[in-house]
Amino acid sequence: MKIGINGGGIGGMAAAIALRQAGHDVEVYEQATSYGRVGADINLTPNAARALASLGVLDALKETAAQPTHRISRMWDTGEETSRLPMGEEAEKKYGAPQLTIHRADLLNALRMKLPENIVLLGHRIESIDTTGANPVVRFADGTSRGVDALVGADGIHSPTRTALFGPESPQFTGLVSYRSVVDRSKLNIPNLDAFTKWWGPTPDLQIVTFPLNRGREIFVFATTAQDDWRHESWTMPGDVNELRKAYAGFHAEARALLDACETVTKSALYVRDPLPRWSVGRVTLLGDACHPMVPFMAQGACMAIEDAVVLGRALKGVDVAGVASAFLNYENARKDRTARVQIGSRGNEWLKQGGNADWVYGYVASAAALTGPA
Repeated sequence: MKIGINGGGIGGMAAAIALRQAGHDVEVYEQATSYGRVGADINLTPNAARALASLGVLDALKETAAQPTHRISRMWDTGEETSRLPMGEEAEKKYGAPQLTIHRADLLNALRMKLPENIVLLGHRIESIDTTGANPVVRFADGTSRGVDALVGADGIHSPTRTALFGPESPQFTGLVSYRSVVDRSKLNIPNLDAFTKWWGPTPDLQIVTFPLNRGREIFVFATTAQDDWRHESWTMPGDVNELRKAYAGFHAEARALLDACETVTKSALYVRDPLPRWSVGRVTLLGDACHPMVPFMAQGACMAIEDAVVLGRALKGVDVAGVASAFLNYENARKDRTARVQIGSRGNEWLKQGGNADWVYGYVASAAALTGPA
C-alpha cells in the first residue's frame, strides 16, 4: 500500500521505518522546511530503546546519547533520597535495553538515516484532510494534494489529523509552566550528574529533573512552577532564568546549583488532555501526541510514540487496502489501555517518588505485544 504520514517528528519517522519494514510504500509530510537543532531533550527509557532496536537505530543512538546510571528521587530541602533505581548495565540485563538520554535532534537524525531522502516531503503544511472519498486525501497550504491508501496522523499535540477526524480539542491548562536548559557539565560540581535525578518539591508544582546528555558532557535541566498568567505552549519561547531561580530559593544547595548554572531557559505552559475513546476512522488513524498527548512527568511522551510506531507496523504487515480499517482497530485496541494509563499516571505526578515497580513501564516489548486488546 501507499501510506501517508502527517508529521515528520519522532513518531512519524519511527512509523515510516516500521511501515517500510512491513513492506509498504511510505511518504512523510512535514511542515518544517528543514530540520534544525531545536526542541526538548529526550529520555528514552528501556521500553523505547528496545523498540528502537527493532527499528535498527539503537546502535546509532549510542554514539551521541548518555546512559544514566540510576533513576533517583530526592527531597527538595534535605536532599534525602527516597528511591534509587539502578539503570545502566542493570537495566540492560533486566529489560534487554538501556536507558538513553539524548537531544531530540540526534534521535531524529538517527531515524532519518534509516529512510530514503525522497520519502520525507519538507515544507508540506497540512491545510485539510478529506476522508469522504475512496481514499484519504491530504491537501497542503501550497495548493497541492496527495491521495493515499491509508493515512497516519503523527502530527503532534495540535494535530490537524485529529481535528479532521474528531473536531477541535479542549485541553485544560494545569496552571504550571516548564523551564528547560542545557548546561555544560564543567560548570557543575555536585554528585549524581551521571544519573537521572528528580527533586520533589514541597508542593506538586515545584520539581527539578536533570539527566546527562551528549555522552555525559552536558546536563539537561527541567523545572516547573505554578504560573497562571503564562499560556504559551511552545518548546522554543525564551524564559527568565532569574524568575526560575527565585521560585527555588528554598531548595537544597545542590538543586540550586543546577539552576545557577543555567545561562538561558525556554518556557512552556503545560496542558492536560483526556484519553481519546477512538483513534481511527476508516483508513485514517493517529499516533503519538496526536492521540495521547501527556504532561512530561513520567518522561514517556516520545517513548509511547515510538512504541505506537512499532505496534502499528506489526498490525499492518501483510495487510492490503481491504484490511486497513480492521488493522487500525487492532493497533489502537492494543495500545489504548497502556497509553491511557501512562497519560493519567503522568498527570498524577507520583511516578517512583517513593520507589515502586517500574516493570510495567520499562518491561513492555512493543515488538512482541499482543496485537489486539479490549475493544
